Amino acid sequence: MGSLQPENFSPLDANLFSEESHAIIDFIADYYHDIEQYPVRSQVEPGYLSKRLPDSPPIFSEPIATILEDIKKDIIPGLTHWQSPNFYAYFQANASTAGFLGEMLCSGFNVVGFNWIASPAATELESIVMDWMAKMMKLPASFHFSGGQGGGGVLHGSTCEAVVCTLVAARDRALRRLGHDGITRLVVYTSDQTHFTVKKASKIIGIPTSNFRELPTSWPLDYALTADTVRTAMEADMAQGLVPLYLCATVGTTAVGAVDPLFELGQLAAEYGVWFHIDSAYAGSSAICPEFRHYLDGVELADSISMNPHKWLLTNMDCCCLWIKNPSLLVDSLSTNPEILRNEASDANVVVDYKDWQIALSRRFRAIKLWLVIRRYGVANLMEHIRSDVALAKHFEGLVTMDERFEVVVRRKFSLVCFGLKPKFEACDRTSELNRQLLEAINTSGRAFMTHAVVNGDFVIRFAIGTTLTEKRHVDQTWKLIQSKATDILNT
Repeated sequence: MGSLQPENFSPLDANLFSEESHAIIDFIADYYHDIEQYPVRSQVEPGYLSKRLPDSPPIFSEPIATILEDIKKDIIPGLTHWQSPNFYAYFQANASTAGFLGEMLCSGFNVVGFNWIASPAATELESIVMDWMAKMMKLPASFHFSGGQGGGGVLHGSTCEAVVCTLVAARDRALRRLGHDGITRLVVYTSDQTHFTVKKASKIIGIPTSNFRELPTSWPLDYALTADTVRTAMEADMAQGLVPLYLCATVGTTAVGAVDPLFELGQLAAEYGVWFHIDSAYAGSSAICPEFRHYLDGVELADSISMNPHKWLLTNMDCCCLWIKNPSLLVDSLSTNPEILRNEASDANVVVDYKDWQIALSRRFRAIKLWLVIRRYGVANLMEHIRSDVALAKHFEGLVTMDERFEVVVRRKFSLVCFGLKPKFEACDRTSELNRQLLEAINTSGRAFMTHAVVNGDFVIRFAIGTTLTEKRHVDQTWKLIQSKATDILNT
């Protein structure tokens, strides 16, 4: 086979960059303009894409227009459209113009800010914007860089990363006292509503699966974890020679939006000397509004707290804030100091090297994205964004209660409504099966997408509002769809 002739290859030509970037932006703008035309949940079958794309890569370059046409023809049908105004599943990864522009700047500069000297602005802006967010949420000064108490914050990609890092710090602090073999005695405590990421993180850092506690919650207490339940579990474990290590509380659980009593749990954690982490990935954003800030009362007792601006604060994926009172514990567990990264500022210990606050060495310039969102919209507009979503959820909740066939299963706190058909059968699994059928009928229609939770053994439907484009008319249209599909199922 003869040698291939090279093309006139210039992978970062400024003129071509401008031309093709404009084509991409126009393509995305058209996508958002037409987004309601697509089925919200992808309707393709597994393996569809391999039937459409060639099994070998192209030898020569292809024009961007051809690639964009293939994206429209082959890729978009396989997308579940998270930015559709009729997307009510999971928790949103909401987007905004400012978030997109910030992501463009992050990708455009493409710096790798593993330590301060690699890009001083990336490190210093992150420290500043983390203090901004902390002040917006009214977090105590012990979590601020500027608070004078040694605390600070870091941007991760996900809650899972944040939890792994705090668990590692908690583990190593305990093992310095117990010795390395003590890991088999360490116990992690969560509720049965805690996101499974904590269980995954616990497994990753070597905590025995048998030492992970998912403690029961119940309806009379809105599925919140009680201090008495945790105390009973800790006492039982200590009687067996085990050592309580880590307690995770949640503000806005994934299944039902439950809020754990932070103050009582924080006091208990202090009493037993365990690490107290607060996962507020979803609902933490609401704390920028005074009327929701009380859900974080007791945060002053936490060792760490995390929240995700990419869920509800208009900051495109990925962006997770983690604040910690004693960052040196993270650094002790996660630091690396190879000769190639040594520099005067780091050696003098007068700067933050964020590589020592996370799992990976490399890191993106996420701070410029969050900074742009906060500056472009301002706190007032971000508060209005949260409040409007909560108002839409309250409106949907009212629609549900007006139809005698339905019920709201859990008291709404934020923008998540859990609902379903009322049980009218002796066997509760019959009602669960009807709700399962109802959800599938809604999702296969392509006109909306929701997910479910299992609460006390019952299958319930989650209606999570938070997509940037969702308006009241979308909520009303979706409710009519739900009613229509329910009529069909009940009549059948």
